[in-house]
Amino acid sequence: MTSIQSKDERISILHLEDDAVDAEYFADALRGAGLQCDITLAQNREAFQAALSKSGPRFDLILSDNSLPGFNGIEALAMAKAKRPDLPFLFLSGSIGEEAAIETLKNGATDYILKSRTSRLLPAITRALKEKHESKERKRAEEALRISEERYALSALGANDGLWDWDLKTGTIFFSTRWKTMLGYREEEIGSDPEEWLKLIHPEEAEIVRLQIDRHLKGNSAKLECEYRIRTQRGVYLWVLCRGIAVKDAEGVAYRIAGSQGDITERKRAEEQLLYDAFHDSLTGLFNRSLFLNRLQRLLWVAKRKDSIQFSMLLLGIDRFGGINDGLGREVGDLIMKEASRRIEKTMRPGDTLARMGGDEFAILMEDARSQSDTIRMVQSIQEEFQTAFLADDSEAFLTISAGIVNGTDSYQAPEHILRDAGIALGKAKSQGKSGFTVFDPGMHAQALAVLKLETDLRRAIERNEFRVHYQPILSLASDKITGFEALVRWQHPTRGLVPPMEFIPFAEESHFINEIGKIVLKEACTRMKTWQRGFPQRQDLTISVNVSGKQFKQQDLIRQIDQILSASGLDPKCLKLEVTETAIMDDPNAAAKMLLELREIGISLQIDDFGTGFSSLGYLHKFPMQALKIDRSFVNMIGQEGENAEISSTIITMAHNLGMQVIAEGIETPMHLHFLKEMGCEFGQGFYFSKPVDEVSAEKMISMA
Repeated sequence: MTSIQSKDERISILHLEDDAVDAEYFADALRGAGLQCDITLAQNREAFQAALSKSGPRFDLILSDNSLPGFNGIEALAMAKAKRPDLPFLFLSGSIGEEAAIETLKNGATDYILKSRTSRLLPAITRALKEKHESKERKRAEEALRISEERYALSALGANDGLWDWDLKTGTIFFSTRWKTMLGYREEEIGSDPEEWLKLIHPEEAEIVRLQIDRHLKGNSAKLECEYRIRTQRGVYLWVLCRGIAVKDAEGVAYRIAGSQGDITERKRAEEQLLYDAFHDSLTGLFNRSLFLNRLQRLLWVAKRKDSIQFSMLLLGIDRFGGINDGLGREVGDLIMKEASRRIEKTMRPGDTLARMGGDEFAILMEDARSQSDTIRMVQSIQEEFQTAFLADDSEAFLTISAGIVNGTDSYQAPEHILRDAGIALGKAKSQGKSGFTVFDPGMHAQALAVLKLETDLRRAIERNEFRVHYQPILSLASDKITGFEALVRWQHPTRGLVPPMEFIPFAEESHFINEIGKIVLKEACTRMKTWQRGFPQRQDLTISVNVSGKQFKQQDLIRQIDQILSASGLDPKCLKLEVTETAIMDDPNAAAKMLLELREIGISLQIDDFGTGFSSLGYLHKFPMQALKIDRSFVNMIGQEGENAEISSTIITMAHNLGMQVIAEGIETPMHLHFLKEMGCEFGQGFYFSKPVDEVSAEKMISMA
């Protein structure tokens, strides 16, 4: 469009179309292909008349449907020619026949395009606008042109164009050598009959070209300019651009027309590719997000007009596909993604729309989903396709796929809302394990909003330093004296008050906020313990225990972080005890052992937290440099009045001692708990029997009274 549209210029189009869905679709197609345009929609005779009035807006061209309620395209063409004769008038119709199309051109229409061939729409508009633009400047003394001068001017248009010169009086035509060789013909194979040219034109465009020539010879167009396919000597078709100018006598009758023909096949391919790329995924060749949302929008419009329509949307996500790219490389990942799209495509029904939404996600629009069982069967068919291994570049991978399902209704206002809800359902399906599916219900949206608010609040809490550390004393069960404290995080929410950890820690673990929160707690705990040690010189033996989550434990720079915090606070490493869960250790035992050894080398004490609730292997336990383990409160609470149900606690204590570890029991709440644990030789304990977690002021008071 560069020759008729500058970077900042916009084209103004008047579109006569009673179907708003079709109008929006073609508007999207034009804008997606790069045309900067403003489109005014007229859906009936009155709106069209108003738009054509002198006080109406300025338009560059008119697009018109052929059949409208109580109104047709021929009438619209007559109205346009009467009021705005300078405006190009293009028919865009789904039902116009060839005879009707030819009639419209005879009546002064610029061109017609079938709705099924949208790839021709942009080139047709380009030609119409260019002709309109150039006609304002073309006033030449055509009577003074000589045949030789015409040929010279045309040859200057480009060395690659073939020239032709048609003597209308004799009915003969001259074709240059280049014109013939462009089509693969030898000099003697093309004669001087114009029909030898016209019969080579593709049947879909032949009559139109004849009409365009006739229009120009009658003075209805400033020049001849048309694009068409022409058959070569090998039987294949080239796209060509034909240009010509008629020479007229003193009475205004054309007696000669000469012009050029240039090969524009590559340009046409580029235009078609541009339109294709606007709506297709470059890797898989499937429709892309833009076209999928367009289809979904059209279906929503139809659903609002037809109560009987039923549709469903599936959002599919390949489970843990990131591991494929990380482990096998992106090139292999791309090959597997192509194969995955092919397998999904195999399950599609006629009329369904499949698109790649980006990354590892696909979407399916089922326009005729009669029941939810239809949708579920579709998901199951796709999951069955994924049961066979994926082979690519000598690599083998087994993949699973999960799905979020939304049953479409006319209550949705925008396609993005359906996509949002499908994403919520997919997220829930993935959280429940691989190869699952979840059907969306409105309660999920409310839950998603709550999670979003929690995420926003947590992010602000980190920025505003809203986290507080409370301290629960740990006592020696032999001496009943405080030996240290466990640091426990609380959230001082600006409106909710003090929020307990169980209401935000699980989400913080999932969203990776836990790394930042853990760093805040560790820094505050170490600094606070060093302050107490300075205030109570006789209690240099006090220790502080801090929990390290599984995600924190996997940070490659964790040791550097801890070392920096210890240096900044001045706390002796031997006064810091890190509590690590069994699950965090057993995710990667070898890497965990290396990390734990490095922490021990610094001088930090290590403890297994919540022992017995994870998935540890006793065969690995002795390989880790742990000094102590904590009995989970759930086992301590099982200790009854007479000691029944205490076998697990006693077994853990005995095992730990056999491995050379000390034991800390948490959740001590009754004298019976305390008595039993002392009898079993448990070294340390904490729980409400001694004290609940308290703030730093209360904890300092405990130290001063000990």
